[in-house]
Amino acid sequence: MSTSFGTATSAVTPNDPKIRNRMQSFTGLRTSHSVALTTNVSLFPLPFSSSPSLIRAVSSPVKPEKTTTTEPKRSKVEIFKEQSNFIRYPLNEEILTDTPNINEASTQLIKFHGSYQQYDRDERGARSYSFMLRTRNPGGKVPNQLYLTMDDLADQFGIGSLRLTTRQTFQLHGVLKKNLKTVMSTIIKNMGSTLGACGDLNRNVLAPAAPLMKKEYLFAQETADNIAALLTPQSGFYYDVWVDGERFMTSEPPEVVEARNDNSHGTNFPDSPEPIYGTQFLPRKFKIAVTVPTDNSVDILTNDIGVVLISDEKGEPQGFNIYVGGGMGRTHRLETTFPCLGQQLGYVPKQDILYAIKAIVATQRDHGRRDDRKFSRTKYLISSWGIEKFKSVVEQYYGKKFEPFRELPEWEFKSYLGWHEQGDGALFCGLHVDNGRVAGKMKKTLREVIEKYNLNVRITPNQNIILCDIRSAWRRPITTVLAQAGLLQPRYVDPLNLTAMACPAFPLCPLAITEAERGIPDILKRVRAVFEKVGLKYKDSVVIRVTGCPNGCARPYMAELGLVGDGPNSYQIWLGGTPNQTQLARSFMDKVKVQDLEKVFEPVFYYWKRKRHAKESFGDFTNRIGFEKLEEVVDKWEGAVQAPTKYTLKLFADKETYQAMEELAKLQSKSAHQLAIEVIRNFVAAQQNGKSE
Repeated sequence: MSTSFGTATSAVTPNDPKIRNRMQSFTGLRTSHSVALTTNVSLFPLPFSSSPSLIRAVSSPVKPEKTTTTEPKRSKVEIFKEQSNFIRYPLNEEILTDTPNINEASTQLIKFHGSYQQYDRDERGARSYSFMLRTRNPGGKVPNQLYLTMDDLADQFGIGSLRLTTRQTFQLHGVLKKNLKTVMSTIIKNMGSTLGACGDLNRNVLAPAAPLMKKEYLFAQETADNIAALLTPQSGFYYDVWVDGERFMTSEPPEVVEARNDNSHGTNFPDSPEPIYGTQFLPRKFKIAVTVPTDNSVDILTNDIGVVLISDEKGEPQGFNIYVGGGMGRTHRLETTFPCLGQQLGYVPKQDILYAIKAIVATQRDHGRRDDRKFSRTKYLISSWGIEKFKSVVEQYYGKKFEPFRELPEWEFKSYLGWHEQGDGALFCGLHVDNGRVAGKMKKTLREVIEKYNLNVRITPNQNIILCDIRSAWRRPITTVLAQAGLLQPRYVDPLNLTAMACPAFPLCPLAITEAERGIPDILKRVRAVFEKVGLKYKDSVVIRVTGCPNGCARPYMAELGLVGDGPNSYQIWLGGTPNQTQLARSFMDKVKVQDLEKVFEPVFYYWKRKRHAKESFGDFTNRIGFEKLEEVVDKWEGAVQAPTKYTLKLFADKETYQAMEELAKLQSKSAHQLAIEVIRNFVAAQQNGKSE
């Protein structure tokens, strides 16, 4: 299906008083652009430059099935995009004013540049505005120079910490408006970018973070890089705003340039500065992940597009399976919004993957809803059309039929924590970081190690960090210094913590309804206490994810136990996800107050212990038993028979030692016993001095 284009039917000269009045509000934009028009046309005057072209025509989505000539309803954000001169105005002016915040239009536009305006919701009175910056790191790859730069910026301009995200990026919180340009330009000049980390376009492309030298992993990571390059905005707005138009572009593979420029099936806007996105970009955020068979470290089914490399018996890459329509976001009490798993679209040869991706993006661009942003993700288009119609339309943009989806083995969640061989003689070390928050002594120690040994870094989709390219001789000293900072090998970390995730939520996220990152440490301790109370073993574990709102940034709808904020100090409980992230959880209970969580945890975990099959995960168990039975168990719960303690450890030889430990524990919101166990584990880990797991 090709896009129809027209031409402008009127022109306006610089002498037009309406244009002169409009010009007074524009400063600093040096160029103007024109793009081809679709059937619905509006004209918006831009500031004058040396170019004689003064009018930019903008397009709204083509709606082939509509016969009416009435202008379709569009959300306010669509208007902001239309009038922005490709995401420049009025942001370029707003960042120069003395106010601590930016206006409504700029608040939307700055997302395309990789930033959100926020304010501290813990504070009362006048709002304290700041900005969160999110980097773009395809496959989670972070060069040494960029890591050290981000570490410095967090101290100089942020809140002193870095946040590792579920999409393999950094988030830097607390940047004041007056420092935005300095921080942005510093990131750009040090091998980094925030372009497209937020906004209505392709976000950071996920890929397995492990720096394995295996052919399939290298090809998957290369594919993620190429997809990210293909869908990177081309009009230069990012560099115009933050580095005064200076470009810091790396060379692109010729196949990326060829695929972007190809318009043989109507995917492009001819002669537009944004050949794929046009003036309106996409209806909503768009997420892509690439992986290899069995490796579900990327939550492959939660993305708008999931790409799986298929190799032959000799390990040579042949092509890709493609899933479409995954997505987590929903709205409470609006059942027409929902989380969704990706569906099988088909298979393409390896040389066609960029063209297939572009065809899917063009389909969502031209047919996704732009009137109500709650329904603008790809999953709602597929839900409305059905997968077969969606596939048919994509094939028209692609110019070919998809081949049948290739059979895949079972998926596994892979964390890549601990020490591993890269395959090139070097080692990598995966480190668990609770909720991805790099702060305090951990931050200082990580910086020292990364700087001293000149290590590159990778961020995982589970909010953890991998240190790469480590020589064997460095293993022992690195292990020791990391353990002393609390960065332990996985066998010394509570299994509940290893797979848990939470979004930042309060105090800075404007969408948060209740706590997530700040609340999950206590929740995990309480779950562990319930495990002990009902007789579950330490190695028994459950995937727990907590979000402060229903948007699902920490992917709670894939968890075995998901807690989704649905009111102040209140959660909606979701059950039924699986450890390998292939089953969608379902809503089990609403409005459970945080202080009442044990009233649900105790009966369901006790019932799991008593009624599970051999090696049956908690998620599989809840799906087999069914919610009706579990609700009955919760309603009739009167308490478990106290399980006998297998081991009795006397940690304190005298009362004075206990009291001293208790005082220290209170400062960390822990019990004396918990702190003592933690101290012992840290000591044992430090004594390992790099010994093999």
